[in-house]
Amino acid sequence: MSRDFLLSNVRPNGGPSTMVLVKDGRFAPVDAAPNINSLDVVDGGNALMLPGLVEAHTHLDKTLYGMGWYRNEVGPRLIDKIDNERAMKKELGIDPARQSARQAVLSVGHGTTHIRSHVDVDTDIGLAGIEGVMATREKYRDIVDIEIVAFPQSGVLVRPGTVELMEEALRMGAEVVGGLDPSGIDRDPKGHLDIVFGLAERFARPIDIHLHEAGELGAFALELTVERTKALGMQGKVTLSHAFCLGMQDHLAVGALIDGLREAGIHIMTTGPSSRPAPPVKRLLEAGVVVCSGNDGIRDTWGPYGNGDMLERATFVGQRNNFRRDDELQLALDVCTHGGASVMALQDYGLKPGCSADFVLVDAETVAEAVAAHPPRKLVVKKGRVTARDGRALVAMP
Repeated sequence: MSRDFLLSNVRPNGGPSTMVLVKDGRFAPVDAAPNINSLDVVDGGNALMLPGLVEAHTHLDKTLYGMGWYRNEVGPRLIDKIDNERAMKKELGIDPARQSARQAVLSVGHGTTHIRSHVDVDTDIGLAGIEGVMATREKYRDIVDIEIVAFPQSGVLVRPGTVELMEEALRMGAEVVGGLDPSGIDRDPKGHLDIVFGLAERFARPIDIHLHEAGELGAFALELTVERTKALGMQGKVTLSHAFCLGMQDHLAVGALIDGLREAGIHIMTTGPSSRPAPPVKRLLEAGVVVCSGNDGIRDTWGPYGNGDMLERATFVGQRNNFRRDDELQLALDVCTHGGASVMALQDYGLKPGCSADFVLVDAETVAEAVAAHPPRKLVVKKGRVTARDGRALVAMP
């Protein structure tokens, strides 16, 4: 299929059946085609047409997908998982380039067109993860856009030398500064945020901080992040991932935290977790806070679950938030599409004329049905080129 074609008999976002023009890899008004009768016509079969799915939080460098079954006997604490993973990277021979490519290709088959990946940077592995994912980003740039977060998984202050590695990762081209549990891991929230925000200022990069800390400890870190974001004028450039503290039972306290997030323009990422307190998605959206989602780790040393399907992730977000109405299921999809696009500051995302022709065709009557059933993707297109059919990417998995 060329990059100029007519897509007929499709229903964008569940609307009436129509015809869509793709020209030079972008959507264009149908009347913009000077020789419309000479174009290839692709029959969409009355499929639901959705914008490309956005995986806004994952870890491409550490998946075990395709490596056989890993017997998980890791202790319950977060630090247990972190320490075990650092050891297993060498013992299991996890190749960041090969493994990130496998997950990226898997995600493309499910309709993902953009990925934000947190990539480990620490004093044991150095920049091997960054180098591997950058190789995948370049190799597969025609089928998926990958944004890299330089992520200090093992902590910053507790592992001297990590700051210098983070700096080098940013010089190499990592687009986002990562952070991790400033109180629970580094045990110095001010010092941790000094480093994270300092790197962001120096390199003119946005921030994405893993905040697993629950309850009042997490709320304290969130409040510090709000203050720092406002003081440095970084509104719209900071994301807090997981933010379990927003799942506290104290309704008034959570409301105050949400007000702070709105005022600071801080985004929230939630996976719709089944076992931890979860941010209230609808309440956040109604307050004007941007919410995105991601699959987090997929079949790694932390856990055996995950398949890279962001439409299934929308199901999990819906279930975790007790979404039942059709309009609520639309919210769950928006979190996994436009929410992620907003967080990643994608300027040409969507189904309107002028946007990049990144889209997915799904055999579903409505958006709500697509979220509830998440059927295989009939067709996936990236920049006007077909990248997957019937749930499988057209490129071979390494």
